[in-house]
Amino acid sequence: MQQHRIIVLGAGYAGAIAAGRVAKRLRREDVSVTLVNAEPDFVERVRMHQLAAGQDLKPRPFSEMFAGTGVELKVGRVTAVDVDRRAVTVRDADGEEELAYDSLVYALGSAWNTHGVPGTAEHAHEIASRPGALRLRDRLAALAPGQSVLVVGGGLTGLEAATEFAEARPDLDIALAARGELGDWLSPNGRAHVRKVFGRLGITVHENTAVAEVGAGHVTTADGTSLPAAVTVWTAGFAVHPLAEATALETEENGRIVVDGTMRSVSHPDVYAIGDAALVAGPGGKPLRMSCASGVPTAWQAADAIAARLTGTKVPSTPLRYFNQCVSLGRKDGLIQYVTADDRAVRASLRGRIAALYKELICKGAAWGVANPTAGLIIRRRPVVAGRDAAAAPVVAEQR
Repeated sequence: MQQHRIIVLGAGYAGAIAAGRVAKRLRREDVSVTLVNAEPDFVERVRMHQLAAGQDLKPRPFSEMFAGTGVELKVGRVTAVDVDRRAVTVRDADGEEELAYDSLVYALGSAWNTHGVPGTAEHAHEIASRPGALRLRDRLAALAPGQSVLVVGGGLTGLEAATEFAEARPDLDIALAARGELGDWLSPNGRAHVRKVFGRLGITVHENTAVAEVGAGHVTTADGTSLPAAVTVWTAGFAVHPLAEATALETEENGRIVVDGTMRSVSHPDVYAIGDAALVAGPGGKPLRMSCASGVPTAWQAADAIAARLTGTKVPSTPLRYFNQCVSLGRKDGLIQYVTADDRAVRASLRGRIAALYKELICKGAAWGVANPTAGLIIRRRPVVAGRDAAAAPVVAEQR
């Protein structure tokens, strides 16, 4: 029997976990698992604000993380996906190569979202990628004491970036511009703690402020106010990779791939989409937000669904729900905001030094989980049933 070819595009948290997990569930003689990624090592995206602030991160080469797993790494950039011909085009240092697949896991993730604000692409910095974080690192290091840094965006990334920079460079004038009130999605105790930390670190907050244009050395708000910014850091949301929209896959208006409960494309059943690239319905039908907390369980679900369909077993169902939001506020402070299953803040929260330690454990655990995607599970490699593929008719899922 010819090997079933599984290709995973993108090796962020979701893609890397999916590749390792499906490889450990199937016999190597039955399947080939190829992971395509632009870089040869794993990027801890949740730590990009630390990298930009001047901290060095532990290198995590995929050659070590996937040693002995059967996952083959292909380093290169995906330039095209032909879902009708079941082929992807990858460009590396030697040119372009076309790879054929039987099952595709699309996990190309997301990048920063400029929202079309004039001047953002030319004058602002992003920390949604390692190259962006490294460019910002160099720029911040070159700033003289007293110069201004403006973080645009009051979400989780904005809070973490502003506090990290203020703690690492107390000699700089750090400010944050938020469209609403500071931490307005948090519980009252959570909001109060964020304000306390911002006050202690001397961060200026511009609330209910929309940035209309980014210039060299300043930004202009919607009401015409000019705010100084020797460096502007843009953290106002994420946009998915545009490649999916250029295919025949069914996508929603923002470019995310529409999937069923097993992460399988509703238009092309041999394609699975996970992480930020997928439009996934969570509790109450509410779409999951783009985050590591959403990406990991979607990776589990897709990998287990592919393995189950290939081996003729029942497709399990991974719970897709939230428990908390983890926010680092510098290296010595943090906030763990407990939430409902659909991500709404509840009264309870964990704050201060213990919350910082909790967040650090979560970050380390997430990276460890990439290299150990089946930890805690009883796993045996199952044979692929002849004549079956991961695009087989739906199998009734069972809750795990």
